[in-house]
Amino acid sequence: MKAESDAMSTSFQIRPIEPQDNAAVAAIIRAVMPEFGADGPGFAIHDAEVDRMFESYARLRCAYFVLELDGHVLGGGGIAPLENADADVCELRKMYFLPAARGLGAGGAMMQRCLDTARGHGFRRCYLETLTGMDAAQALYRRHGFSPLSAPMGGTGHFSCDRFFIRKL
Repeated sequence: MKAESDAMSTSFQIRPIEPQDNAAVAAIIRAVMPEFGADGPGFAIHDAEVDRMFESYARLRCAYFVLELDGHVLGGGGIAPLENADADVCELRKMYFLPAARGLGAGGAMMQRCLDTARGHGFRRCYLETLTGMDAAQALYRRHGFSPLSAPMGGTGHFSCDRFFIRKL
């Protein structure tokens, strides 16, 4: 999938993660999360899968995509079944972009790719967790039909997240 920004002539590509992307994706997660104060206990930055994203998403009903711009991986996002939840619920997971990828429409394109993939895997609802202060991300979620929840679902282990959203697929 290729997309082009109206504001700039910069093209980006969203493609499935490959084994050689693991280090870049881990570095992105470790750079972006602290930017928003999400580097303490109870945040996804500490998940074991961060260093092995390709292997972690090479499972049934899982998918992870990277955003590539000018040959460099600048972001990613994926879906997987929500732990300890109904089988029809997936979780939008680890969708983060470096500053150079923001404002290009990549977030919306990545969101659509993940939601389309979730539908293809038979999910009927998509859940996500985020944090106060990630305002642009929350605006993106709302634009894509996510509604706020008053409490978390499933068992992600991300007890420091304080904003929860759901969307019917």
